[in-house]
Amino acid sequence: MIRIRVPATTANLGPGFDCMGLALDLWNSFEMHLVGDSIQVTVDGEGANVLAKDGTNLIATTFCGELERLRIPVPAGIHFKVHNAVPCASGLGSSSTATLAGIMFAQSYSAFVNGDDPAEIDREETLRRAVAIEGHGDNVAPALLGGFVIVVPDETAGVLTQKVPHTKMKVVVCVPDFKYLTADARKALPDSYSKPDAIFNIGRAMLVAEAFRAGNDELLRNAMNDRIHEPFRLKDIPGATSVKQAALDAGALCVCLSGAGPGIIAFTRDRFDRIGRAMKEAYGVAGLDARYWILDTSEEGTHVGRLPV
Repeated sequence: MIRIRVPATTANLGPGFDCMGLALDLWNSFEMHLVGDSIQVTVDGEGANVLAKDGTNLIATTFCGELERLRIPVPAGIHFKVHNAVPCASGLGSSSTATLAGIMFAQSYSAFVNGDDPAEIDREETLRRAVAIEGHGDNVAPALLGGFVIVVPDETAGVLTQKVPHTKMKVVVCVPDFKYLTADARKALPDSYSKPDAIFNIGRAMLVAEAFRAGNDELLRNAMNDRIHEPFRLKDIPGATSVKQAALDAGALCVCLSGAGPGIIAFTRDRFDRIGRAMKEAYGVAGLDARYWILDTSEEGTHVGRLPV
């Protein structure tokens, strides 16, 4: 069948709640083999000790759900092989990589049973399905397309996307050992917002997009602020506010939650290790162990390749 490699992503990007995301040079890889008489998942790397190894794994449930939607019988035996470099539940889009893999494996298998090329993936349909499953596309769109992407659901088109050219830069992502589920992050948000807060975020989201496009560090520094999700989520993550300040004090241009958290991402041109150590130490003061990654942004999105027969 096929092998799929999907990059990590950071979403929201401060004021761009549910609408903006950026691909990062850290990858999960997936293979699907038609063997055996049951659904089996083997995982190495991040999450190897906690992720399901059977049909309840997100890759398998997405794959089976898509085949059911397409009215194609699920094969009797499937072996998904997974290598994860993206930490789970970190705010770096790990679950989105699995969702995309499940959708694309279903497309591939559908093509296979119909006598078509299993490596020919319809990326527009993949994106539509991923946004429908996830509810918003700020992780799945940059993971699929690469680069900096603005994405919004649309009643007519299903989803509207624009990949915006951006000046490549490095980021430092610090992830604490703290369980902060997406469902909990959503519950932390209010049911409504004031007009001034909405205007605040709309304007700054446009400025952040322009700052990335133009490579304008000063604009990025001034625009990366949010009133829609960060104030409500940061207080749920021990030490997070101090971690943001520690990164700024260590020389970061700007800092925000990565996705819904608990990871925090610092954008910078230099002092990478210094910033990472400062963030890690600040989490330590709050009683949490943490790890940090120094990553490039990635213009490349999901890779699809044939497995040897």
